[in-house]
Amino acid sequence: MPHEAVTVVVPTYNERENLPHLAAAILLQGFSLIVVDDNSPDGTGEIADSLAREMPRLGVIHRVAKAGLGRAYAAGFDRALEEGARVVIEMDADFSHNPMDLPRLVAAIDDGADLAIGSRYVPGGATPDWPLHRRLISKAGNLYARAMLGIPIRDATAGFRAYRAEALRALPYRDARASGYGFQVEMAWRAYQAGFDIREVPIVFRDREQGKSKMGTGIVLEAMWLVTKWGVARRFGSVP
Repeated sequence: MPHEAVTVVVPTYNERENLPHLAAAILLQGFSLIVVDDNSPDGTGEIADSLAREMPRLGVIHRVAKAGLGRAYAAGFDRALEEGARVVIEMDADFSHNPMDLPRLVAAIDDGADLAIGSRYVPGGATPDWPLHRRLISKAGNLYARAMLGIPIRDATAGFRAYRAEALRALPYRDARASGYGFQVEMAWRAYQAGFDIREVPIVFRDREQGKSKMGTGIVLEAMWLVTKWGVARRFGSVP
């Protein structure tokens, strides 16, 4: 897959410390980048615009307010597909996902995958910076999603993943029910329902060094509620 056919979509909210370094790491590999900024009060959007003036493969989408991760990704996906991307990758802005792992996700698509997930929970994956209780909570959430939705994916909550463009067009990402991190579970489930070739690529997930985490209790509760709702509907034969 030519690198110029790959677009990375990165939602941002208060990531001024990370964005310049992340953009450079992505663009130096020959990939395109779309930053979707949710009107960050720390000036991340203005920094993105400044970078875009110097880096022709960087595009910026400005949203008027913080309106959920799923909607941010939907806006970025739309732009990437409109611009002819053949592979669309999503990743976090805080270097939890290593930009040097991007070619490994692209390679999985080249090898035939429709969706390649950077996975913490397959052999070779790791979360070395996490305390035990955080690992247990994350693994329990993924186990619950597997059990309720009947999916074989070990890291359905992962936010580092690559989609083949044709597969992404077939997914209902614009109509996703989840607005937070449950969006990742929903898209993985929809991809499995569609019969797509889904592969998990081991990654090492690091904690951010700059800025503050956006994960909150409300995001977790939304994801758990939706997975429960979908799982109950599935068991009664009325999968939404």
